Amino acid sequence: MSTLTIRLPDDTADRLKTLTKSRGLSVNKLVEEMSAQALAAWDTENRFRTLAAKGDVAQALAILDRLDEHENLS
Repeated sequence: MSTLTIRLPDDTADRLKTLTKSRGLSVNKLVEEMSAQALAAWDTENRFRTLAAKGDVAQALAILDRLDEHENLS
């Protein structure tokens, strides 16, 4: 496990401490959870960008058209 020192404005640090108390967490645990969420979002974005770069635009539009047709039938 690594140790990371971050600098935050006093007001931000105080608000984070208030948030963690209200959730029954430590500041460390909150930052760990927020980091995991940010990394998951980043991984998802990168995966979609990679898939989009390899994708077939015509096929993707055809799928969206079929979805639109399905919605109109409902």
